[in-house]
Amino acid sequence: MKKSFAYPIILMSLLTAVFTLVLSYLNYSTAEKISLLQGADLQRKILYVFDIDTPSDEPDDIRKVFEEKIESEEIKDEIIYTFKENGEVKGYAFPATGPGLWGTINAYVGISKDYSEVLGLEFISQDETPGLGGRIAEEWYKEQFRGIDLTNVSDNNYVIYRPATGGNVDAIAGATLTSKSVSKLVNEDMYNFINDRKGGQ
Repeated sequence: MKKSFAYPIILMSLLTAVFTLVLSYLNYSTAEKISLLQGADLQRKILYVFDIDTPSDEPDDIRKVFEEKIESEEIKDEIIYTFKENGEVKGYAFPATGPGLWGTINAYVGISKDYSEVLGLEFISQDETPGLGGRIAEEWYKEQFRGIDLTNVSDNNYVIYRPATGGNVDAIAGATLTSKSVSKLVNEDMYNFINDRKGGQ
């Protein structure tokens, strides 16, 4: 009886050990690939901010273009990206972060080297409602930010939703709070970035 009672316990212990080893191996074997894909995704998004195309969506192609054109530096615990072409600085990308409706919205904003124009906007992460606030990730919305003039701004309102006076971007219908969150985080972090850079010159 003791033997029959111990057998299933030993069997379950062995199966658990084998299962744990298999999971550990799978996690180890895929960790590098996952890290590579995550890195390529971030690089692709930074390239999008600067409107830089890649030959394909393959990680190696993305990495090659990124390394040719983009430099990064850490300033005040934030990563700032610099776009260079033939050795000449074309612009910068800085992080813009703020609360959305359901969580933190993390984005990068591109700005020309003379701080006169928005080069682009890309969202690194966001948890807004799919079909509503989540539409900030759609290309039509993000593309509106390219070319926004920063030279004639009142009260640091770089992004203004139409039909307000001076409006330069269309908000997302049915997602007023998310739209306001995006304009707020872009305007505040844009002002801080420009002010910090000009103050350091």
